[in-house]
Amino acid sequence: MKKTRHINIPIFIPHMGCPHACVFCNQKKISGTLSDQSPVRVKKILEESFSTTGENSHVEIAFFGGSFTGIPEDEMISYLELAQPYLKDRKASGIRLSTRPDTITPHKLKILKKYGVTVIELGVQSLDPEVLLMSQRGHTVEDVVSACSLIHEAGIKLGIQTMLGLPADTYEKAVKTAQAVIGLKPEMVRIYPALVIKDTLLEEYYLTGRYTPLSLEEAIEWCTGILPLYREAGITVLRIGLQGSDTLEGSVVAGPYHPAFGELVESRIIYRKLAHWLDEHLKNQKRVIIKTQPQLLSKLVGQKRANIETIKEKYQLDEVIVKADLEDGEFVIETE
Repeated sequence: MKKTRHINIPIFIPHMGCPHACVFCNQKKISGTLSDQSPVRVKKILEESFSTTGENSHVEIAFFGGSFTGIPEDEMISYLELAQPYLKDRKASGIRLSTRPDTITPHKLKILKKYGVTVIELGVQSLDPEVLLMSQRGHTVEDVVSACSLIHEAGIKLGIQTMLGLPADTYEKAVKTAQAVIGLKPEMVRIYPALVIKDTLLEEYYLTGRYTPLSLEEAIEWCTGILPLYREAGITVLRIGLQGSDTLEGSVVAGPYHPAFGELVESRIIYRKLAHWLDEHLKNQKRVIIKTQPQLLSKLVGQKRANIETIKEKYQLDEVIVKADLEDGEFVIETE
């Protein structure tokens, strides 16, 4: 039996529908889409993408990058209509989109529901009033709470996007935001450490000393503390860190960018679990065997064997052997 592939066909609409630019935002650089979007281009993207999806694919059409529900209604509908033939033929299972909390209304949700929108991802960024103000988001915490409630009432799945390390942010505020997000009951979240991108107000803040981004180590530590909160609440974490692209990598002025950022966070989480086990159970043994599943091997070992070397040094071990032969669970440790 062939395995079903889950595919998003991303259509980026950089800055469309946004009332202004937030301090951190240059969507054209972030998305890697430098040109403005149009129905003609979208139609071509859909035609080319669906020509390669194959039969055993679960496909969603995804409008990302701008504030979809903030663009003029007739224009919004024109984009949604382009997706209808693929929904009707069941080549696509639904439409997902990203937008701002303050552009959600019952009227617009009724339109989205009619045209087959199944997921709305809200660009929330933070649920701390000072962080929202300093980032010039232009919406309030109350706007977020209202939008989430309306989306739930409409029967559309809710996603929330958060950003760590914005102006005035702290780890404590980021944790409180995560806890508040959990209370809003989204089905999914994305976590993005803030980056300083060219041609943004945040770049000006950074160059004039008004803003200091998180270091890569700080961003990994923040996410290591926050990611398990979502998982324990049963919320799917779709992504940690921005999707890499040549355009993005050439546009990052400063901040915790790494093309495998999510892997670094997952690796740190496993390291903490390993260290906790060793703290509890290791006595005077000098040799440790760690068994894990093959798909978890790289995360457990860490980049450049960082986890294994740190464990070896911290616990003064002569040898740490890793075997990828575990069928179930994250790891099992044997000591000698």
